[in-house]
Amino acid sequence: MIILKSPRELELIRQANQIVAETHLYLAEKITTGISTYEIDRLGEEFIRDRGAIPSFKGYRGYPASVCISINEEVVHGIPSKKRMVKEGDLVSLDIGAFYQGFHGDAARSIGVGKVVPEVQRLIETTEQSFYCGIDQALVGNRLSDISHAIQQFAEARGYSVVREYVGHGIGRKMHEAPQIPNFGLPGRGPLLKAGMTLAIEPMLNAGSYQVKVLNDRWTVVTADASLSAHYENTIAISADGPIILSKI
Repeated sequence: MIILKSPRELELIRQANQIVAETHLYLAEKITTGISTYEIDRLGEEFIRDRGAIPSFKGYRGYPASVCISINEEVVHGIPSKKRMVKEGDLVSLDIGAFYQGFHGDAARSIGVGKVVPEVQRLIETTEQSFYCGIDQALVGNRLSDISHAIQQFAEARGYSVVREYVGHGIGRKMHEAPQIPNFGLPGRGPLLKAGMTLAIEPMLNAGSYQVKVLNDRWTVVTADASLSAHYENTIAISADGPIILSKI
């Protein structure tokens, strides 16, 4: 069942997402060559808790950290480690969630570390742009798959593939609510979009094949062909006046 949020609930979801957005800005300044993914996670958790929130991901279905940190060919759900150091030229994806006043916020960003090759920068930018193509279709009266189709069309026209096994989702009192939001598919399908829906839309684009696999840690998802991957996500609200991005400052 898709839960429509009241104005009061939307405001609390916005506040949770503002904490997520602030955490992303804070960590983007901290990520430099030589920092461990463990330290990034520690800083992220500290920042979230200092703002009166709880990291949404820590302990979720057994996930051991507060920030999902995925590097280069890692798509999502990378586990921070004291042994994993960020290197010059890396593509680092951060997925962050915060639980505040009974509601969740969720957003992901991919960044290049130091001087990156043009292929990395183009993938990062295209992934973000595909999100905005998707939310252009996040209008009252459209169908959910109109978002999915717009993301896929934009990404594939630029030579990238769209991950199919992992999708966006509704969000609110629970981190994952109905509906699931694929980043591919035909338009005009799925639930009607209505004011009060809150959706976490998160395209994941690969430089090679869309196929992925899970590593032995049972969490880290990587591209099957070891190609680069990028991730971009915001929580949005559907409104009569158009989509509202809740997870941007």
